[in-house]
Amino acid sequence: MKERAEFATKIGVIAATVGSTVGLGNIWRFPYEAGSHGGGAFIIIYIACVLLVGIPVMLSEFVIGRSTHRNSRGALKELLPNGKWHWISYLGIVASMMILSFYSVVAGWTIEYLYISIAGGLSHHSMAEYSAMFSAVSESPWRSLFWTLLFLIFNFAIILRGVQKGIEKISNVMMPLLFIILIVFCVNSLLLPEASKGIKFLFNPDFSSITPTVVIDAMGQAFFSLSLGLGCLLTYASYYSNDTPLVRSATVISLLDTAVAILASIVIFPAVFSFGMQPEAGPKLVFQVLPDIFQRMQGGYFWSIAFFILLFFAAITSTISMSETAITFFIEEYNMSRRKATAINAIVAIAFGSVCALSFGVLKDFTLFGMTVFDLFNYVSSNILLPIGGLFFAIMVGWLINKKIVNDEFTNNGTRHITMARPIIFCIRYISPIAIALIFLYGLGFFNFIK
Repeated sequence: MKERAEFATKIGVIAATVGSTVGLGNIWRFPYEAGSHGGGAFIIIYIACVLLVGIPVMLSEFVIGRSTHRNSRGALKELLPNGKWHWISYLGIVASMMILSFYSVVAGWTIEYLYISIAGGLSHHSMAEYSAMFSAVSESPWRSLFWTLLFLIFNFAIILRGVQKGIEKISNVMMPLLFIILIVFCVNSLLLPEASKGIKFLFNPDFSSITPTVVIDAMGQAFFSLSLGLGCLLTYASYYSNDTPLVRSATVISLLDTAVAILASIVIFPAVFSFGMQPEAGPKLVFQVLPDIFQRMQGGYFWSIAFFILLFFAAITSTISMSETAITFFIEEYNMSRRKATAINAIVAIAFGSVCALSFGVLKDFTLFGMTVFDLFNYVSSNILLPIGGLFFAIMVGWLINKKIVNDEFTNNGTRHITMARPIIFCIRYISPIAIALIFLYGLGFFNFIK
C-alpha cells in the first residue's frame, strides 16, 4: 500500500480545515440570518450551538478520520466491520457532490461580480438597477454557465496538485489573506457615521426576540457553517499526523469559523445602518444591497473589489474540501490515480453544476417536487443528508466504536490530558444527537405539520 499523504505543518492543518468550514455561509448567509433574527440574541444562541453541537460533532469526525487514516467509507468499514454501516458514507459523498454543484453557481456569481467591480460596473446605479443587474447575472444561461465552469476549473486545478502542494499550500495563503481583508473591512465599517447603531444591533441582545424557530435556525446555521455531516472534516482529519491535538484543533477551528461570521457581520451591519438599509435584507444582501452601499463609501471601487475577492477565497477553500471527500473515496476504494479521480469528480460537478446554473433561466420552469434543481439540491443536501450524516457520526463515536479508540484519539495515546473530555463526550452522546434530530425534523417541516 502506497504511503498516504499528510498535512505537512500544524499551521497547514488549521488553515486547511478552517478553509473547509469558512465559506459563503459565514460571509453571505450568517449576516442575513442574524439580521432576520434580531442580531445579538441570535449570535448568543449561535455560539452556544457551536459549543454544544459544533465542536463535539467535529471531534467525532476527527476521531473517525485520524484513527483510521482512510476515506469515509474505508474508515467506517474499519471501525464498524460488522453490518452495512459503511453505506452511510455514500450519503456524505452524494451530499458533497450536490452542494458542490449548486454552491459553485453562487461562487460563479461572486467571480462575475468581482469582474464587474474591477471594470467599474458597480458604480452610480439605483437599487432597482442593482436588482436588474443581479437578475441578468443569474438568469442569463451563458453568463451563469461560464462563471460556474470557471470557478470549477479553479477548484479542480488546486485539487489536482494534491494535499500538500495544492490544498495545504493554497489554504496557507488564502486564509490569512481572508482574515486580513476582513479586519481591514471591519476598521473601515467602524469608522462610518452610524456604525454604533450596527454594533448595538449586533451586540445588544433582545432576548424577547428568541423563539423556538430562532434557536433551531441558529443550530442549523452552526451545523452547516462548520461543514458537519459531509465527511469533509473526516477526510481532512485522515491527513492529520498522529501528534495533531484533536480537541485543541477542533476548538480553534470552530472559534475561527465563528470569528469570521461575526467579523463579516461587523463589516456589514454598521454599513447597513449608516446608509439607511434594512438589516433583514435576506440573501440579496451581498449582491444587491452591498453594491449600493459600496458606491456611497469613500473608495467604494476598491472596497467592492476587496469584498468579492474575500467571497471568492471563502468559496474556493470550502469547495476544495467538498471535492476532496469524493476524490479520496475514488482513489482509495477503486485504486484510481488522483488525476483520474479528479477528472471523474469534475465531470459530475460540471454536469450537475450546469443544470443548477440554468435553474434561474431556461430551466426555471423545470421542477421536481415543486423545486428547481438548484433548490432541490440545496434542500436535500442541507435538510436531509447532512443531518443524517452528523447524527450518525455522533452516535458512532458516542455509542458504537470502542471507547479506547476515542480516548486514545482525544489524548494522543495518553500523551495529553484533556480537562474537558467528559463534558465533550456527554455532548457527543446526548446533546448533539438530540439537537441534530431537531434540525432534521425542522428541515422536513415536522414542526409545521404539528402546528
